[in-house]
Amino acid sequence: MRPNKLKEKIGRGEPVFGLFVSIPHPVVVEMIGYAEYDFVIIDCEHTTTNMESVEHMVRAAELLDMTPLVRISRVDRNEILKVLDCGAQGIVIPHVEHKEQIEEAVRHAYYHPIGMRSLNSGRPGAFAKYSLTGYIAKANEVIMLVPMIESAEGVNNCESILSVPQVSFVLEGAADLSQSLGVPWDTDHPEVRRQLEQVHETAQRCQVPYAVVSRSTEHHQRWAEHGAGIFVLGDDRNTAFRAYQSKLNDYRRVMERGQ
Repeated sequence: MRPNKLKEKIGRGEPVFGLFVSIPHPVVVEMIGYAEYDFVIIDCEHTTTNMESVEHMVRAAELLDMTPLVRISRVDRNEILKVLDCGAQGIVIPHVEHKEQIEEAVRHAYYHPIGMRSLNSGRPGAFAKYSLTGYIAKANEVIMLVPMIESAEGVNNCESILSVPQVSFVLEGAADLSQSLGVPWDTDHPEVRRQLEQVHETAQRCQVPYAVVSRSTEHHQRWAEHGAGIFVLGDDRNTAFRAYQSKLNDYRRVMERGQ
C-alpha cells in the first residue's frame, strides 16, 4: 500500500492544494499532477464516471505522486468498496448530516478491528505480492474519510459528526449550504458565512483540520488567515473553461485595438 502523502503533509501542518476532477480521463489527472497539486478529488457524485475510469485516474495520480481521493455519491457498501479497491486513498462523503453516516462509512472503508471492509488482494494490496495481513494494517493507517457539511442540519450536528476518530478532515460545502439556508448560490451571504465559521470553530475544537473550497483569492486569503490549510481550488471543468475563455477574450481585445 502506497503511503498517503496528503495525510502526512496535513499531519505536519503543511498547506495543501487540490482540485475536483469531473472530466473522466486520466490525462486530466496527469496534467494536474504535473502542475504540482497535492491531491485530486475524483468526482462520482455529479458525473457519470465509471469504475474503470476511476481506476485509470487513480493510476495517473499515483504516477505523479499525488494523493487520489474520490467523492462518492452516497454512503453505500458497494460504492465505497469498489472505489477503495481501485486504489483511492480516501473517500469524500457529500451531504453528511448525522454521525451514523460516518460510522457506516467507517464499517465499509476499514478492515478489522476498525471496520469490516470486505477482504481483497487486488491492486491496492499489490495483487497479494505481500502479506495480506500487513496490507490490512497499512490500509487502515492510510485511508482517509472526509465528510462534507452542506446543510443547516449538518452544521447543527457537526460536533457529533467530527467526533468519529476516523474523520481525516472536514470539507465545507458552501454551495448546497446556501440553498439549505434559502439563499441558493449566494455563498458569501452573511448567514452562510456565519454557519461556515461555526463549522470551522467546531472543527478546531474537535482538532479536525478544516478544508475550504477557494472561490476567489480574497476568499482564499480570508480562510488562510483563519488558519485553514487545506484548499480545493474548484474543479477541472471550470478551471479549463475560464482559461479558454480568458485566452480568447485576450486575443479578441488585441484585434479590437487594431481596428
